Amino acid sequence: MATSSLGTGAPFGSIGTPLPGMHMRLVDTDGDDVLIGDAGEIWLRGPNIFGGYWNDPEASAATVDGDGWLHTGDIAVVDDDGNVFLVDRAKDLIIVSGFNVYPAEVEDVLIEHPGVVAVAVVGVPHPHTGEAVKAYVVLEGDVAAEEDDLIDHAAARLARYKCPRKIMFVDELPQGLGGKVLRRNLR
Repeated sequence: MATSSLGTGAPFGSIGTPLPGMHMRLVDTDGDDVLIGDAGEIWLRGPNIFGGYWNDPEASAATVDGDGWLHTGDIAVVDDDGNVFLVDRAKDLIIVSGFNVYPAEVEDVLIEHPGVVAVAVVGVPHPHTGEAVKAYVVLEGDVAAEEDDLIDHAAARLARYKCPRKIMFVDELPQGLGGKVLRRNLR
């Protein structure tokens, strides 16, 4: 088993296990616990969780529930040993015909295509499926690629409902000060 460079013994790609005294749940959209290996939103409760936002009871109630659980908005899976692996953000989740599509999974596949240097995936409204997957792709310098090439590349590696319906080629992706892609600017 490959371990992280932090020396924690956590497998590579994991953020480890919850700290002592912290309680964690992974829950579905109804607030029910998910099974080990299934993706769910991380909820945390413990002595170091903040009680809410200063002078903003509405934001506080939307983030920390009445039982003291902090709804992080992070989607993760946990393995049999309790190691947590981040998957994506709940607000970025795309729902296609009732199926969950995590943008990071589609991005990981598209970035493997030769010539693709950056990619961001978002959900866009679709009249029949609720949402559809749309990708924004930055190609390396003089590399030429067609939309169908990238869709075929994704289709060979992903379930059909996860494949982009549309790919837009762009010169750059919008980024925040920390360099993180701002998906909200692409919707």
